[in-house]
Amino acid sequence: MIRLSRRAALQGAAFAGLAAGGTATAASGFPGRTVTIVSPYQAGGTSDIIARMIAQKLGSAWPHPVIVENRPGANGGVGATAVARAPADGHTLLATASSALTVNPLLYRSLGYDVARDFAPITRTGSVPNVVVVNPALPARSLAALIALAKEKPDAISYGSQGNGSNGHLNGELFKQMTGVTLTHVPYRGSAPAVSDLVGGQIQLMFDNLPSVIEQIRAGTLRALAVTTAARSPFLPDVPGMAEAGLAGFDTSAWFALLAPKETPPALRSAIEGAVVAALTDAETRQKLGQVGVTVVADGATALARQIDAETGLWRDVIAKARISIE
Repeated sequence: MIRLSRRAALQGAAFAGLAAGGTATAASGFPGRTVTIVSPYQAGGTSDIIARMIAQKLGSAWPHPVIVENRPGANGGVGATAVARAPADGHTLLATASSALTVNPLLYRSLGYDVARDFAPITRTGSVPNVVVVNPALPARSLAALIALAKEKPDAISYGSQGNGSNGHLNGELFKQMTGVTLTHVPYRGSAPAVSDLVGGQIQLMFDNLPSVIEQIRAGTLRALAVTTAARSPFLPDVPGMAEAGLAGFDTSAWFALLAPKETPPALRSAIEGAVVAALTDAETRQKLGQVGVTVVADGATALARQIDAETGLWRDVIAKARISIE
């Protein structure tokens, strides 16, 4: 499924025509050198996968290379801060997960950036459900069984996340609030080490992005109990959604976005938006991202700004109830 605004579609078509004629964007002289997309996480995660796909497509269409630079730390905050301070000329962009935009401002007292002040939205790039996955040794083959086991043995089940304040962490806290169970949170520095420990049995549970665990699910080294959206995911058709699994009202997903420094000229932002929409809606891009469970979302700057506002409200309530704070 592809979500594409009419405005973004027109921009994408316009860019395709410009590229075919040898003109990279509507902004004369851009890009004048290598464009860097900062991925503020470890390599290999969902956000990084999308960033590299966009970089590949833009690098083929533009007269200069497009590279991805990983700058992990502080749940995306380190890389986001670097982009906020970069020259606003379109040559440095941020490809981030939603938590850096909607959660970090609620958690970090000393944040090196302000979303509204420092960034100009370009477009959402993709969306994935999280998956409730367990180590197969855990005697729970359904979400109901997991809840029952957690109530029987409070705090005995450890759930890992990509880090304090990450999407996986907050999904775990929302799960606890809606079910009344108690779980032990174990934060990691990224998804990959957490998944490795989940497979190895050091932790028992995760609420992780589908692309990060889909191969382990297929191989049987992890067991999927539910996706965190209300309905099933077409990428895991045999796994129930939360409502079907017995937890109506739980409906979350992880989404990803591209942004530029705030003072990037509007005409240049619009041209980049069109280029990125064209890259995302390319048939090859859709097919490759679909293989790892990513639904392309290319709905433009206005929709991204609305999404940031709406989701900030959701996580503000979860964080307040869980009393989560990060110095």
